[in-house]
Amino acid sequence: MSGPSQHLVETIALDKVHGRGPDAVHAVKSVNLTVDSGDRLGIVGESGSGKSTLIRMIACLQRPTRGQVRFRGREVAGLPERELADLRASVQMVFQDPRSSLNPRMQVGEIITEPLRSPLLRQRGDVPVERGARLREVMEQVGLPAGSERRYPHEFSGGQRQRIAIARALAPKPEVLIADEPVSALDVSVRAHVLNLLHELVDEYRLTMLFVSHDLTVVRHVCDRVVVMKSGELVEQGRVEQVYDHPQQPYTRELLAAVPRLDLQRRTRPSR
Repeated sequence: MSGPSQHLVETIALDKVHGRGPDAVHAVKSVNLTVDSGDRLGIVGESGSGKSTLIRMIACLQRPTRGQVRFRGREVAGLPERELADLRASVQMVFQDPRSSLNPRMQVGEIITEPLRSPLLRQRGDVPVERGARLREVMEQVGLPAGSERRYPHEFSGGQRQRIAIARALAPKPEVLIADEPVSALDVSVRAHVLNLLHELVDEYRLTMLFVSHDLTVVRHVCDRVVVMKSGELVEQGRVEQVYDHPQQPYTRELLAAVPRLDLQRRTRPSR
């Protein structure tokens, strides 16, 4: 049994290898990472740098080849499926493309309340007696039209579908929200609106957030800390202002020089 840890999430020498033999791909290489409660951590790097593989292991959606993932000091990578399902109620994800992450055969109300079926929530007493009350609450918080819970995902715009995905992630009142390129599949005109919504909801719920992006401008808008990945490795990390103003690695400087500028302003988190 693992001892207590001061960190909410921790990875220790985490590796992920896809395939075997000469065709094997080493997607994540010996990553050591700590995330404390309340962190807003950006994970940046080019496509293929290992960002999504890393956070999928943290979310227990993939098993590591080697190394450990710990949640509140407890190793989770080898837990049985029932216990993993309970853990996922505390660690929720918003995926890149809502068209593929939302079940097209389910009504929006069913999609949003699906995580509330976790036995862990019933043990904690966090499920409202009336699921409909929680559904209406989160739909209002993300700006979805009242009374639209019986509609299907294809009846919504791309930005609205991502709001549905955010509402689903918030419904079980998680501790950790992982957002994997949550605006890259959206039209430029709606990206800032969704980013601002995420920022406001993370503050309101006092969530710990891991935000994956290839765009350092977006990360600067919503995160306090940042780690930079290249070819499966962490090559730089620190406070956002430190890394942006004084990047130590040539790769980080290249990323900063290459990203397009969005009309976003750095927001200050309210004091707790």
